[in-house]
Amino acid sequence: MMNRRWVVVIVFLFSLLAGRAFADQTSVSLEGPDEAINGSEVTIKVNVVHKGNHFFHYTSGVVVQANGTEIARWEFSPWDKPEDQVFSREITYTVTGPTEITSTGTCNIHGSAGPAVLKISVK
Repeated sequence: MMNRRWVVVIVFLFSLLAGRAFADQTSVSLEGPDEAINGSEVTIKVNVVHKGNHFFHYTSGVVVQANGTEIARWEFSPWDKPEDQVFSREITYTVTGPTEITSTGTCNIHGSAGPAVLKISVK
C-alpha cells in the first residue's frame, strides 16, 4: 500500500515538472493600421501566446501602452486564467498624432518574451 502511494506522488510530481518543460514566456503580437487620419479611432488586436496555461503556471497579465501611457490592462490569476494558450483582445484608440503602441504579456513564472510594437503614422 505504501509503495502505491509513492508511485502516485511521483507520477503527480513528474506531470507537474513535465508541463514546465514545455512551457514558455508569454509573447504578444499586435495587429493594426500603419497609418491613420488624425483624430480617427483605430482598432488594435492584441494576440497573446503562452504554452502551458494551468493552475500553477499561466499568463498573469497583459499591458498595452500608447506613447508610454497605459491604455489597457488585463490581469489573470489561477482562478481566472486566460481562456486558452492562444487568445486575443481588441481595443480602440483615438490617434492624435504619430503613435507607438507597445504591449507586453507576462508569465507568472517565466516572465515576458519582450514587448510587441506597432507604429502608427498620421496622414
